[in-house]
Amino acid sequence: MHSGARKAVIAALCALMVNSVCAQGFPAKPVRLITPYPPGGGADSAARLIAQALSETLGQQFIVDNRAGASGQIGTDAAARAPADGYTILLGSVGPNAILPASGAKVPYDALKDFAPISLVAISEYGLAVHPSLPVKTVKDLIALARPRPDQISFGSTGVAGGPHLAGELMNSLTGIRMLHVPYKGGGPVMAALLGGEVSVSFSTLPTVMPHRENGRLRLVAVTGPRRSASVPDVPAISEVIQGYEVTQWYGLLAPAGTDASIVGTLNAGTAKAVAMDRVVKSFQAAGATATSNTPDAFRQLIQTEIEKWSKVFRQGKISLN
Repeated sequence: MHSGARKAVIAALCALMVNSVCAQGFPAKPVRLITPYPPGGGADSAARLIAQALSETLGQQFIVDNRAGASGQIGTDAAARAPADGYTILLGSVGPNAILPASGAKVPYDALKDFAPISLVAISEYGLAVHPSLPVKTVKDLIALARPRPDQISFGSTGVAGGPHLAGELMNSLTGIRMLHVPYKGGGPVMAALLGGEVSVSFSTLPTVMPHRENGRLRLVAVTGPRRSASVPDVPAISEVIQGYEVTQWYGLLAPAGTDASIVGTLNAGTAKAVAMDRVVKSFQAAGATATSNTPDAFRQLIQTEIEKWSKVFRQGKISLN
């Protein structure tokens, strides 16, 4: 082996030794948790809840850093470009980490190659709600009513390519019906439109729907998760009727690609303990979500599956973000 090659091998071994030593003492200083949305929203609340819990389980302060803008792209890109030492991590979510990459729009990061998944943190679903005037009590009723009436039954959403919009488009895609999408600027306006009869259907968060279900102003037909929700066990999942249907909003932690596997393992173990805390479980429940965790490999597989699913929906629905 010539001297140049020998020096390269020695340098690589030294780097591995340094990384190993650093990983063994991780975390030795505060960790920055980037959330790519502004303060006050659901993502920010989730970030602050999990940061406080991680500070307890891992014995170091986790500091939330809001990097809002471009539908989550700015903060997500900042996390992708951060040093891969475990001291900057990302609160990822389905929008910037799966839907945007699936949309065909140009994003400044690669959702799979630029990140080392750590663990899921929480997952929630939407409720399929209808105005009481609509003669629909089941998912089968809705499909039967909509099939001969393309574009005559409208569904409201919080905006193009958001979870509620894609929930309707996935139903269109898997059943061959064609409901008409009507975007609004937020969950509040969607509820007002549904209650007022401007639209007949919505896919909305359960905490938004439940008060109106209880007073009879809306009918909750189904939930969009893979199975029935613990909060409304009497309401069926859409997947019970439409095979392969699943739409969830999820939050999870990711590190920059190249982060040492032992650091990822430490963060994963800390996250599992954090989401099992009673106050964390109850706080997510109050927001209509379920605290959860999984392995890095399982989280990576989830992201890949979501990107593939939404790519197909974008193509079939001819949805464009441009």
